[in-house]
Amino acid sequence: MLEKLPEAIGHALEHQRAGIEKILFHGDRRSEETGRIEITSSAFAPGAALPRRFTADGEGLSPPLRWRNVPAEATALALIVEDADSPTPEPLVHAIVVDIDPREVGFVEGIFSGPPEAVPEKLGRNSYLTLGWLPPDPPPGHGVHRYAFQLFALAPGEPLSKTPGRRELAAAIHKHSLGRGCLIGTYQREIPIRAVDATETLADEAPMTLPAETA
Repeated sequence: MLEKLPEAIGHALEHQRAGIEKILFHGDRRSEETGRIEITSSAFAPGAALPRRFTADGEGLSPPLRWRNVPAEATALALIVEDADSPTPEPLVHAIVVDIDPREVGFVEGIFSGPPEAVPEKLGRNSYLTLGWLPPDPPPGHGVHRYAFQLFALAPGEPLSKTPGRRELAAAIHKHSLGRGCLIGTYQREIPIRAVDATETLADEAPMTLPAETA
Protein backbone atom coordinates (compact mmCIF):
# COMPACT_ATOMS: atom_id res chain seq x y z
CA MET A 1 0.00 0.00 0.00
CA LEU A 2 2.81 2.42 0.88
CA GLU A 3 5.23 1.31 -1.82
CA LYS A 4 4.04 4.17 -4.08
CA LEU A 5 4.53 6.80 -1.40
CA PRO A 6 7.09 9.38 -2.57
CA GLU A 7 10.55 8.75 -1.17
CA ALA A 8 10.72 12.40 -0.06
CA ILE A 9 7.90 11.81 2.43
CA GLY A 10 9.73 8.85 3.94
CA HIS A 11 12.88 10.95 4.35
CA ALA A 12 10.86 13.80 5.88
CA LEU A 13 9.46 11.39 8.49
CA GLU A 14 12.78 9.64 9.08
CA HIS A 15 13.12 10.87 12.68
CA GLN A 16 9.43 10.49 13.53
CA ARG A 17 9.11 7.03 15.09
CA ALA A 18 6.98 5.51 17.81
CA GLY A 19 10.02 4.13 19.66
CA ILE A 20 11.02 0.69 20.89
CA GLU A 21 10.29 1.77 24.48
CA LYS A 22 6.57 2.01 23.60
CA ILE A 23 6.01 -1.60 22.57
CA LEU A 24 3.95 -3.57 25.10
CA PHE A 25 6.99 -5.65 26.05
CA HIS A 26 8.54 -2.52 27.58
CA GLY A 27 5.36 -0.68 28.52
CA ASP A 28 4.79 -2.25 31.93
CA ARG A 29 7.70 -1.87 34.35
CA ARG A 30 6.14 -4.43 36.71
CA SER A 31 6.42 -7.06 33.98
CA GLU A 32 10.20 -6.98 34.36
CA GLU A 33 9.69 -9.19 37.40
CA THR A 34 7.87 -11.88 35.39
CA GLY A 35 9.40 -14.94 33.73
CA ARG A 36 11.18 -14.71 30.40
CA ILE A 37 9.79 -16.72 27.47
CA GLU A 38 12.16 -17.60 24.64
CA ILE A 39 10.61 -16.91 21.23
CA THR A 40 12.34 -17.73 17.94
CA SER A 41 11.63 -18.18 14.23
CA SER A 42 13.09 -20.61 11.72
CA ALA A 43 12.71 -17.89 9.06
CA PHE A 44 14.97 -15.20 10.55
CA ALA A 45 17.49 -14.75 13.36
CA PRO A 46 16.90 -12.32 16.24
CA GLY A 47 17.51 -8.80 14.98
CA ALA A 48 17.86 -9.95 11.38
CA ALA A 49 15.83 -8.92 8.34
CA LEU A 50 12.47 -10.50 7.64
CA PRO A 51 12.43 -12.41 4.34
CA ARG A 52 10.50 -10.56 1.64
CA ARG A 53 7.73 -13.17 1.49
CA PHE A 54 6.48 -12.08 4.92
CA THR A 55 6.05 -8.44 3.85
CA ALA A 56 3.77 -6.38 1.61
CA ASP A 57 6.45 -6.61 -1.08
CA GLY A 58 6.10 -10.41 -1.20
CA GLU A 59 3.36 -12.93 -0.51
CA GLY A 60 2.50 -11.23 2.77
CA LEU A 61 2.61 -14.45 4.82
CA SER A 62 2.82 -14.52 8.60
CA PRO A 63 6.21 -15.96 9.69
CA PRO A 64 6.63 -19.20 11.64
CA LEU A 65 7.22 -18.82 15.39
CA ARG A 66 8.35 -21.13 18.19
CA TRP A 67 8.56 -20.54 21.92
CA ARG A 68 9.48 -22.25 25.17
CA ASN A 69 9.79 -21.58 28.94
CA VAL A 70 6.10 -20.73 29.34
CA PRO A 71 5.27 -20.53 33.08
CA ALA A 72 3.46 -23.68 34.22
CA GLU A 73 0.70 -21.67 35.93
CA ALA A 74 -0.26 -19.78 32.73
CA THR A 75 -3.82 -20.38 31.52
CA ALA A 76 -3.49 -18.57 28.18
CA LEU A 77 -0.95 -16.93 25.88
CA ALA A 78 -1.30 -13.73 23.87
CA LEU A 79 0.74 -12.59 20.88
CA ILE A 80 1.07 -9.06 19.57
CA VAL A 81 3.30 -7.89 16.71
CA GLU A 82 4.18 -4.18 16.66
CA ASP A 83 6.25 -1.91 14.43
CA ALA A 84 8.41 0.10 16.82
CA ASP A 85 9.50 2.49 14.04
CA SER A 86 6.18 3.43 12.48
CA PRO A 87 5.81 7.23 12.06
CA THR A 88 2.89 7.23 14.52
CA PRO A 89 2.48 8.19 18.20
CA GLU A 90 2.19 4.50 19.19
CA PRO A 91 3.68 1.43 17.51
CA LEU A 92 1.64 0.13 14.58
CA VAL A 93 -0.05 -3.19 15.42
CA HIS A 94 0.41 -5.90 12.77
CA ALA A 95 -1.31 -8.78 14.57
CA ILE A 96 -3.00 -9.73 17.82
CA VAL A 97 -3.75 -13.33 18.79
CA VAL A 98 -5.25 -14.15 22.19
CA ASP A 99 -6.53 -17.13 24.17
CA ILE A 100 -3.70 -19.29 22.83
CA ASP A 101 -3.51 -22.66 24.57
CA PRO A 102 -0.45 -22.51 26.88
CA ARG A 103 0.46 -26.02 25.69
CA GLU A 104 1.01 -24.66 22.18
CA VAL A 105 4.69 -24.37 21.22
CA GLY A 106 4.43 -22.21 18.10
CA PHE A 107 2.71 -21.25 14.86
CA VAL A 108 3.39 -22.48 11.34
CA GLU A 109 4.17 -20.15 8.45
CA GLY A 110 1.18 -18.41 6.92
CA ILE A 111 -1.36 -19.48 9.55
CA PHE A 112 -2.70 -15.92 9.97
CA SER A 113 -2.57 -14.92 6.31
CA GLY A 114 -5.81 -16.58 5.26
CA PRO A 115 -9.47 -15.88 6.12
CA PRO A 116 -9.91 -15.12 9.86
CA GLU A 117 -12.66 -17.72 10.15
CA ALA A 118 -10.19 -20.42 9.10
CA VAL A 119 -7.83 -19.66 11.99
CA PRO A 120 -8.35 -21.79 15.12
CA GLU A 121 -7.00 -19.08 17.43
CA LYS A 122 -8.87 -15.95 18.54
CA LEU A 123 -7.72 -12.91 16.58
CA GLY A 124 -7.67 -9.31 17.70
CA ARG A 125 -7.71 -6.11 15.67
CA ASN A 126 -4.56 -4.72 14.06
CA SER A 127 -4.06 -0.99 13.48
CA TYR A 128 -6.05 -1.17 10.24
CA LEU A 129 -8.97 -2.60 12.26
CA THR A 130 -8.78 -5.93 10.43
CA LEU A 131 -8.16 -9.41 11.78
CA GLY A 132 -5.08 -11.45 11.01
CA TRP A 133 -1.60 -10.60 9.75
CA LEU A 134 -0.90 -7.09 8.46
CA PRO A 135 2.31 -7.51 6.39
CA PRO A 136 5.14 -5.01 7.06
CA ASP A 137 4.74 -2.06 4.69
CA PRO A 138 7.20 0.70 5.71
CA PRO A 139 7.33 3.97 3.75
CA PRO A 140 10.12 4.13 1.13
CA GLY A 141 13.06 6.16 2.39
CA HIS A 142 12.06 5.86 6.06
CA GLY A 143 14.89 3.48 6.95
CA VAL A 144 14.93 0.23 8.89
CA HIS A 145 11.82 -0.74 10.86
CA ARG A 146 11.89 -3.08 13.86
CA TYR A 147 9.00 -5.54 14.15
CA ALA A 148 8.50 -6.89 17.68
CA PHE A 149 6.90 -10.33 18.00
CA GLN A 150 5.83 -10.34 21.65
CA LEU A 151 4.37 -13.28 23.54
CA PHE A 152 2.77 -12.95 26.99
CA ALA A 153 1.74 -15.70 29.42
CA LEU A 154 -1.39 -14.75 31.32
CA ALA A 155 -2.91 -15.86 34.62
CA PRO A 156 -6.69 -16.35 34.97
CA GLY A 157 -8.66 -13.15 34.64
CA GLU A 158 -11.55 -11.44 32.93
CA PRO A 159 -12.17 -12.84 29.43
CA LEU A 160 -11.12 -10.61 26.57
CA SER A 161 -13.68 -9.38 24.08
CA LYS A 162 -14.35 -11.16 20.79
CA THR A 163 -11.85 -9.02 18.84
CA PRO A 164 -9.62 -7.19 21.35
CA GLY A 165 -7.43 -4.29 20.36
CA ARG A 166 -4.07 -3.09 21.67
CA ARG A 167 -5.46 -1.11 24.60
CA GLU A 168 -7.57 -3.98 25.92
CA LEU A 169 -4.67 -6.42 25.60
CA ALA A 170 -2.32 -3.98 27.37
CA ALA A 171 -4.71 -3.80 30.33
CA ALA A 172 -4.89 -7.60 30.54
CA ILE A 173 -1.09 -7.86 30.42
CA HIS A 174 -0.75 -5.26 33.19
CA LYS A 175 -3.08 -7.24 35.47
CA HIS A 176 -2.29 -10.85 34.64
CA SER A 177 1.15 -11.20 33.03
CA LEU A 178 3.21 -14.16 34.29
CA GLY A 179 5.89 -14.16 31.63
CA ARG A 180 6.89 -12.48 28.39
CA GLY A 181 9.16 -12.90 25.40
CA CYS A 182 10.16 -10.76 22.44
CA LEU A 183 11.71 -11.45 19.04
CA ILE A 184 12.77 -8.57 16.78
CA GLY A 185 12.79 -8.83 12.99
CA THR A 186 13.62 -5.90 10.71
CA TYR A 187 12.56 -4.72 7.28
CA GLN A 188 13.49 -1.79 5.07
CA ARG A 189 11.74 -1.04 1.84
CA GLU A 190 14.21 -0.68 -0.97
CA ILE A 191 13.90 2.50 -2.98
CA PRO A 192 13.18 1.69 -6.64
CA ILE A 193 15.65 3.06 -9.16
CA ARG A 194 14.05 5.79 -11.23
CA ALA A 195 13.79 5.12 -14.94
CA VAL A 196 16.01 8.10 -15.73
CA ASP A 197 18.65 6.82 -13.29
CA ALA A 198 18.56 3.37 -14.84
CA THR A 199 18.99 4.90 -18.31
CA GLU A 200 21.91 6.99 -17.16
CA THR A 201 23.51 3.97 -15.49
CA LEU A 202 23.20 1.90 -18.64
CA ALA A 203 24.64 4.75 -20.68
CA ASP A 204 27.58 5.07 -18.31
CA GLU A 205 28.26 1.32 -18.43
CA ALA A 206 27.81 0.92 -22.21
CA PRO A 207 31.10 0.24 -24.05
CA MET A 208 32.41 3.02 -26.23
CA THR A 209 32.17 2.33 -29.95
CA LEU A 210 34.25 4.05 -32.59
CA PRO A 211 32.52 5.52 -35.64
CA ALA A 212 32.81 3.40 -38.78
CA GLU A 213 35.43 4.52 -41.23
CA THR A 214 34.09 6.25 -44.29
CA ALA A 215 35.10 5.08 -47.73
